Amino acid sequence: MSPSPRRVSRLKLLALFGVFVLPMAMAWGMVEWRLGIPEARTAHGRLDPAVPPLAAWPVQGVRKAGDEDWLLAFDCPAACASEADRWWRLHRALGREAHRLSRLRIGGSGAPLPGAAAAAWRELPPWRSPGRLWVVDPEGRAVLEYPAGVPADQVLADIERLLELNPASPLVRREAITEESADGH
Repeated sequence: MSPSPRRVSRLKLLALFGVFVLPMAMAWGMVEWRLGIPEARTAHGRLDPAVPPLAAWPVQGVRKAGDEDWLLAFDCPAACASEADRWWRLHRALGREAHRLSRLRIGGSGAPLPGAAAAAWRELPPWRSPGRLWVVDPEGRAVLEYPAGVPADQVLADIERLLELNPASPLVRREAITEESADGH
């Protein structure tokens, strides 16, 4: 005995409701009861460090290449040529996304490497320590902090993740493409 056409239609309608309603109910349950949501953080650096916004840092000479840029700021003791070179190489490793990051060397001596800016502490803040590295968002908030000697590959992975999760606006992307074609790259 075959099912009636009316019964088949009802089963199809229930299956259609299930396809659309069941995922929403599962998502609501995951959020409400925190089921299946990972609690671990994936950043290698310290998230949300206890440092003031960049505008309040006692630093003179802070500048970024663009308003939408992220900033890699590092505290440079007197001799830090190898550290500056390491962060320059990390910047180059970003490839097509390199235009979204500016570098700032705070302290140290000599001219900064290409693409970096140099600044000096007016006074030493209590949260500062030599060799420390900060990743600052476009609004000037430090979002990640690293101790001296952190492996560059960990910092690179975090920056790539940040840039992936915070895509550039279409206007900024268009300007970067225009600059690259004008430079002959």
